[in-house]
Amino acid sequence: MRILITGNMGYVGPMLVRHLREVMPTAYLAGYDAGFFAHCLTTTAEIPEILLDVQRFSDVRNVGAGDLEGFDAVVHLAAVSNDPMGNRFESVTDAINHRASVAIAEAAAAASVKTFVFASSCSVYGFAADGKARGESDALNPLTAYARSKIATEKSLKQTDLNGMTATSLRFATACGMSDRLRLDLVLNDFVACALSSGEITVLSDGTPWRPLIDVRDMARAIEWAISRPTERGGQFLAVNVGSAAWNYQVKDLAHAVATSVPETTVSINTDAPPDKRSYKVDFSLFKQLAPKHQPVETLEASVARLSDGLRAIDFSDRNFRQSQLIRLKVLERQIERNRLDADLVWR
Repeated sequence: MRILITGNMGYVGPMLVRHLREVMPTAYLAGYDAGFFAHCLTTTAEIPEILLDVQRFSDVRNVGAGDLEGFDAVVHLAAVSNDPMGNRFESVTDAINHRASVAIAEAAAAASVKTFVFASSCSVYGFAADGKARGESDALNPLTAYARSKIATEKSLKQTDLNGMTATSLRFATACGMSDRLRLDLVLNDFVACALSSGEITVLSDGTPWRPLIDVRDMARAIEWAISRPTERGGQFLAVNVGSAAWNYQVKDLAHAVATSVPETTVSINTDAPPDKRSYKVDFSLFKQLAPKHQPVETLEASVARLSDGLRAIDFSDRNFRQSQLIRLKVLERQIERNRLDADLVWR
């Protein structure tokens, strides 16, 4: 099998490449990435791209059918990947996350690619005031540019003539866990970094918002399933929540779990904070039904332990890490300040 992975040099990509190389040792794996975060390594091992057959450096806004000819599957991870970046680069978020994503899917269909896998997000559900776990047929309430770009792509894919190509939109829970290019702008990862660097976790909300989480290792397992998903299991286009009911956590519970794992860590919760509208639980029963052999297997305790071990291995102790290259928005802003990227996130 020949698989192209866009955005492979981000947070999820390195773990996906390692997983696919393990479970598909003879597969031809190609990376396609602009290289914004290529230098943001958090491993003492070899760079993950050594496991690829080829790495191409280019902007996903430039992908055409010729770039995809001969591939059996395209895994589309590339995106402006969180709410702060989406707010800072709103029009670029639409251009990359929505319009370029649809263009790549159309190019893949034109190139007779068999399978297209799109990394979407459970953030499309927004705020669930009634506390009910949101399923795929429930109303969507995207609150941010990032979430709006994901659902806009899903809607476009559903309406596009895919030329027989199977397309799967994986609505991932919030990512967490150790990676060769770790991000600390994610809730669990942030808490572990706080515990290690200062011994204190400060929860800015009142701790009650719900967050569904998924370890990057389990994300890779889900993508493996989607690459080989037969059309009769879900249809030509499928949007499915990816995660586990056991991983629906309140933020305060995540903070206390990290404090339990990292000795002498204190937790401070702002009980007077206004309600955080980014609160939702998610129903993952459809994914469990369709992909019984690719269900999440990681535990919260194991994810926290790997994060702690991985950060210690690179001698992490930066109390000011929210200004570091482990925060993706800061990386982009510095590249712009140094005149390497323009305001539209195009290399100069």
